[in-house]
Amino acid sequence: MTRILSLFLALFVALAACAPSTGPDGKPAKSAYRISPGDRGKLQFRMLDSVNALRSAAGSSPVQLDSKLNAAAATHARDMSLQNRPWHFGSDGSSPIDRINRVGYPGGLVGEVISETYETELETLAAWMDQPDTRRVIISPDARNMGFAWHQEKNGKIWWTLVTGS
Repeated sequence: MTRILSLFLALFVALAACAPSTGPDGKPAKSAYRISPGDRGKLQFRMLDSVNALRSAAGSSPVQLDSKLNAAAATHARDMSLQNRPWHFGSDGSSPIDRINRVGYPGGLVGEVISETYETELETLAAWMDQPDTRRVIISPDARNMGFAWHQEKNGKIWWTLVTGS
C-alpha cells in the first residue's frame, strides 16, 4: 500500500511540474521577448505606424521618425540600463531637453516616455496609452517628429524610450 501511495505521489508531483506556469495576473507566463539585430528598422516602423494610428484616432496629425531623436532615445535607453532605473535623467544629470540639444535636433521637446519591461514594443505602447501623462506625449498635436529606441539586456529586460519633438 505504501508503494502505491508513493507511486501516486511521485506521479502527481511529476504531472504538477508539467503544468504551464502562470504569471501574477493568473495568465500563462510568457517567455522573454527577444529582439534580434535585424529587427531594428522593423520595430521602429511598426512603432511609428502604431503611434500614427493612435494619433489619427485622437485627431492629431502623423509624426515622422527623426534620426536625431532616435539617437537621443537610444542614448537614454542604454543609460537607463546602466543606471538600472527608469527615469528621465541621464547618469550625467542630463534632461530630455539636454539630450535632444546634444544630437542637434532643431525643434523643441514635446515629451519623453520610458519603460523598463520584458514586453513587446506594442504591449509597452498600450501601457503608455493607459496612462494620461504618457498618452499626452504620444498624441500631442504639437508633435511633428518622433524618436524611438531601446536597449535589451542579456537577461531579456528592455529599456524603451520614445521622444517626441516639435
